[in-house]
Amino acid sequence: MTDAASDTQTIDHLAGLAWAAGDRLRLGVLRVLARDSFGVLELCQLFDIKQPSMSHHLKILSEAGLVAHRREGTNLYYRRAPAESALIAELFHALDATAPDAGILQRLEAVQAARAEASRRFFAEHGSDYREHQDLIARLGDYGPRVVERVSQLARRGVVLEIGPGGGELLPELARAAREVIALDVSREMLARAEQHARAASPGNRAGQLRFVAGDTAAARTLDLPPADAVVMNMVLHHTARPADVVADVAALLAPGGSFLLTELCEHGQGEKAREVCGDVWPGFAPETLSRWAEAAGLQTAREEYLAQRNGFRIQIREFTKPAGDARP
Repeated sequence: MTDAASDTQTIDHLAGLAWAAGDRLRLGVLRVLARDSFGVLELCQLFDIKQPSMSHHLKILSEAGLVAHRREGTNLYYRRAPAESALIAELFHALDATAPDAGILQRLEAVQAARAEASRRFFAEHGSDYREHQDLIARLGDYGPRVVERVSQLARRGVVLEIGPGGGELLPELARAAREVIALDVSREMLARAEQHARAASPGNRAGQLRFVAGDTAAARTLDLPPADAVVMNMVLHHTARPADVVADVAALLAPGGSFLLTELCEHGQGEKAREVCGDVWPGFAPETLSRWAEAAGLQTAREEYLAQRNGFRIQIREFTKPAGDARP
């Protein structure tokens, strides 16, 4: 490419960026998409505009390389694209430093509450056969033993917190390795099932090491829980309304030097199937998205492993650590 052609391409890129960023609503969309992805109809609700208008704005942002999208059936879900230049990175940084609009925040709460309620209804209806449903997407036997083995290396005789323990299948194994195991679940029904299974499967001298707490990660930060040497979260994050906030909560619940063992689905195009089978809120997560959220929470990537499933889904087993000198609440 000649210098003249390169200059022309640069000017065209800058012109597209200037046009895309020269609108308050489009800047607001970019700010909202910093932490989560949203469907077109959700964005219409957040910004109180009609779908044709929102689709027009998203098309401009997409052509400028500022947003990316994925398709689920007939629906498109948008997220902010990675910054491919210093100029775009500076734009995103400036946006993230601004205070969000109060009206949008209020509507955002409503969107996220609707997501959480849909997941809650699923667990209320399918708690007794949840594992059967979950195994249709990702089998516990494929990742559970790996997680237990790693916990036994990281937190032997320490404190382990499992968030969303499902039917409690891993709790007896974790209790054999740890001094204390805390099971945290927002669903009291699921927590009761996990406790019943875990206490029945645990030796008598181990049952006392198990503690069951009802609540979400935000509530857990207000409780008098001991800092965890390891936090385990298996196939739970995609059921939460605010996954980036959950990662930040986990960082606060970890002891300095502690590890966060996260098993999740990689981002996929089978969101409708996953919602129907398991009540998923999110269609998995791109590995770089999880890394970005962890870094923002002060965690460092330690290990990662990826497992392909025969049904087309892909599992990521991630390990993040909290620096030993980090005592942030």
